[in-house]
This record gives sequence, structure tokens and C-alpha cells, in this order.
Amino acid sequence: MSDLSDLLVNNRRWAAEIVRSRPDFFEELARQQTPQYLWIGCSDSRVPANQIVDLLPGAIFVHRNVANQVHHADLNCLSVLHYAVTALQVRHIIVCGHYHCGGVRAVLEEVDHGLIDNWLRSLRDLSLRHAEPLAALPLPQRMDLLCELNVIEQARHVCSSTVVQQAWRAGQEVTVHGLIYGVHDGLLRDLDLRISRLDEIEPHYRRAWADSLQRAAGPTSPNPIPPNLIPPNL
Repeated sequence: MSDLSDLLVNNRRWAAEIVRSRPDFFEELARQQTPQYLWIGCSDSRVPANQIVDLLPGAIFVHRNVANQVHHADLNCLSVLHYAVTALQVRHIIVCGHYHCGGVRAVLEEVDHGLIDNWLRSLRDLSLRHAEPLAALPLPQRMDLLCELNVIEQARHVCSSTVVQQAWRAGQEVTVHGLIYGVHDGLLRDLDLRISRLDEIEPHYRRAWADSLQRAAGPTSPNPIPPNLIPPNL
């Protein structure tokens, strides 16, 4: 396709369908946005935030990057987080990763991918910190586990940000969640990570990490998580 004519046609059809079902939708949307959710997800084209949770525009404030990273020095992500929490007063912050993530695969391949390797450095460090449980799994399960651990880790980064911690200290109600999406079946999975207060960060993080590792070991595995594999206190 040499131009964007198909996209423009699709847009007009989509807008007309919205107006037919809700004639005042775009007029109301233009007045303000009042989303209850901030979605921090992967840039992967297969994971469109609004569509997979079946919500219309205006319901979710979205930030996306490769492998859904939350770097403490990333002013882009932190600015989105600050605006969502302080200006939009969102009630829920969702960190959503997905299985078969190209960023996770790039880290596990251990080959040179160029510039993207710099962005994925913290994800690479995460894989090295959890090298023992990852190495015990075949590659497909290893990828799935690291995808889940990545979500849990990035949610912890959100919780440790000055934006969220200041909001909690001020009594603002905001909950951080960890979800993961299956591109193979279209389903979201709750990683049982919901943090609403400062004192919940460590126990909920450790529980979610242990649950993820136990799932990777298999539902019939009789062995508990060895204490040396549980991440250290924050």
C-alpha cells in the first residue's frame, strides 16, 4: 500500500458506527477525559489496550513501549504516570505484559540486536537475577515465566516511583495491578498482584513471584519454592 487511503476509509466507517450507536459520544469525549485506568503495556501490535478489554476511547489512559518497561529514568513513562495519577486521578494502574513477547525473546536469545539491547538491559538483568529457575525450564516455558516475572518487576517499579508513593502518602486511592495477555487465545490473566499501600509492596511482590514460579514448575509439582529462590526483601 503506497498511501493511507485504506486506513482513512476504515476510520470513517468506525466513526460512523460509533455515532449510530451513541450519537453524542464524540461530543462528550471532546469535553473531557475521565479514565479510571492507566495501562502500561507493550508496543506489540497484537496487544491493543482498549480492544482486548472491550472499552471505548476515553476509558483507558495508555502508555506503551517495548516489553512494557518502567525505567526510573524514563521521563516519558514517568510523565504519563504523573499525569494519570495527579491530573486524571486514575484509580487503577495496570502493568500488562504478554506471552510470546519479542523483547523477552531477544533477552533470552543472548545475541546482538543492536540499539534495542540498551532498552532491554534491565530486563536482561532481571533474567540474570532469576537464572536458576529459568534455566530449569525448556525455552517456551522459560519465555512464559520471564514474561510474567517482567510484569511483576515493572509493577514493583511503578509502586516504588515517587509519583505513586506520594499519592499513597496523601491518602489517594490507587491500586497497581499485574496482568498478562495471551496472544494465542486473546485472554487476560491476573497475576494476583494488587498493591494499594506502601506496606503491601514487599509481601504482595514476593507472593506473586512465588506463584509465578510455582505455575512454571507445573500444577502437580509437589515441591515448594526453595527459600533461596525467593527474591530478597525490598
